[in-house]
Amino acid sequence: MNKKKNRIILVEDSSDLGYLLSEYLSMKNFEVSWFINGISALKKLETTNYDLAILDITMPDMDGFSLAEQIKDRFPDLPFLFLSARSLKVDVLKGFYLGAVDYLKKPIDEEELVIRIENLLNRLNNEKNVEENTYHFKLGQFNFNSLNQELSFKDEIFHLTTKESELLHYLALRQNRLCTHKDILIKLWGNNDYFNKKSLNVFITRLRKYLEKDTAISLDNVHSQGFILHVEKMN
Repeated sequence: MNKKKNRIILVEDSSDLGYLLSEYLSMKNFEVSWFINGISALKKLETTNYDLAILDITMPDMDGFSLAEQIKDRFPDLPFLFLSARSLKVDVLKGFYLGAVDYLKKPIDEEELVIRIENLLNRLNNEKNVEENTYHFKLGQFNFNSLNQELSFKDEIFHLTTKESELLHYLALRQNRLCTHKDILIKLWGNNDYFNKKSLNVFITRLRKYLEKDTAISLDNVHSQGFILHVEKMN
């Protein structure tokens, strides 16, 4: 049985390096789409799903940092890494601040690049599998079963709506971490717009009413950013 090829979108304006990397990665059983600028890459992303994006930084029209911001906003489930000759600490930190899963410095050995990509994709796939198969949560004195859409507190059982359950599941997986409005809306509503944000606030209010029974839990608003499901650890 043939192993499914991981799909990579490579954005590199150097024709020599772009050709070399796309050919080498193709030889290593990756399906590669190579683009010389960010505008063309974004158009392709609108119609095609990829497992990883590899971005150069110094490019005309749209640099790699700007492209990363577009990807994070419009395609939040697509992990990306930078492959750049820019090696200053400020550039590396900016890359990770934007959400990069790695920052590799040119020149890089092609074999090392392949190993890094394979390890990265394996880790991301394992994390995704764990997330997709985690249904039961202990949240303070609450038990939450997202598969059955049930939230229980002592002898009380609350039957959640589908959207309530999806939202609590998303927050529970990321408890004690900031979940931005944008990430929640794109993941659960499919669109980050004003009306969906109003809807999100309604569901947050509903969840707060359930969770207020336990003082060890709080669903806090971070102004203009998002929400944090704070859960105190039980002794």
